Formats: sequence, structure tokens, C-alpha cells
Amino acid sequence: MPSGACCGSGNSATTHHTIQLTTKEHSMSQTIQTNVNVSGMTCGHCVSSVSEELEALSGVKDVAVDLNPGGLSTVTITSTQELSPSEIGEAVAEAGYVVVANEA
Repeated sequence: MPSGACCGSGNSATTHHTIQLTTKEHSMSQTIQTNVNVSGMTCGHCVSSVSEELEALSGVKDVAVDLNPGGLSTVTITSTQELSPSEIGEAVAEAGYVVVANEA
């Protein structure tokens, strides 16, 4: 996957994007939903790149993206196990984005 690349960007310079991480555990269904807010996603290619990398993580069952071009897009990751901010960050970085995690 090309790092920092997105269709329509016309710029080969690395672009930094910000994501915020929140996690909710659903004990009845034995799944965990992790919401990630991503800035800078502008198109279906961005969605595909981020989704592909996140779906490759162990335990991930589904990735849903609410694309908001030019604003914050919400990515919901459904998994069977808790995902660490570092493994989410590495996956998003592989798609060309940079993660800034809020560790409260």
C-alpha cells in the first residue's frame, strides 16, 4: 500500500492525519467496538486503504466507515478482542495516516 498516497491529492509529500480512539465493550455479544475519528479521508480509496489494513488485524470482524470528506470520518472497528492503540496506529500508518491517540 503506498504510504501517504491518496487519489486526487496530487502531492507526493507525506500528509499527517489525526485520529481519536474510543472503545466500547459489548459483553452480551462478546465483541468490542472501537471508534476512530480520522481527518483527511476524502474518497473511497482512502476508506478502502484504511479498512484493508484494519481488517488484517487479529480478531477484527468488521470495519465500517462513515466518510466525511474534508472533516472527521468515523471508523468503527468491531473485534472479538481489545485492540491496542499501537496496533491500530500501525495499521493506519501502513495506509498512509498518522495516529494521535488520547490515552486518558
